[in-house]
Amino acid sequence: ASKAGAARSVGRDLLARLTCVVQREGRGFVALCPEVDVASQGRTVEAARANLIEALELFFETASASEVARRLRGEVYVSPIDVRVPARGKARVG
Repeated sequence: ASKAGAARSVGRDLLARLTCVVQREGRGFVALCPEVDVASQGRTVEAARANLIEALELFFETASASEVARRLRGEVYVSPIDVRVPARGKARVG
């Protein structure tokens, strides 16, 4: 599992380690940062990820400190899990 939420200084700013979850949606991809509930999209995984970084930078530049504090979810842990899914009809998972 990887741990998100760490930050380090870069000049006068902080560089925060956040989580990016990318999922195919239609013909493109949606990227989500669960720590602050910010999302973006793109035609490729790389574009969705880059657009999310831009959206996050804009969020942190423009949001008030109280808005950041309200939305910040703290540590997020991402790990694979195995879940038994009953076989029914044509529905497929994964």
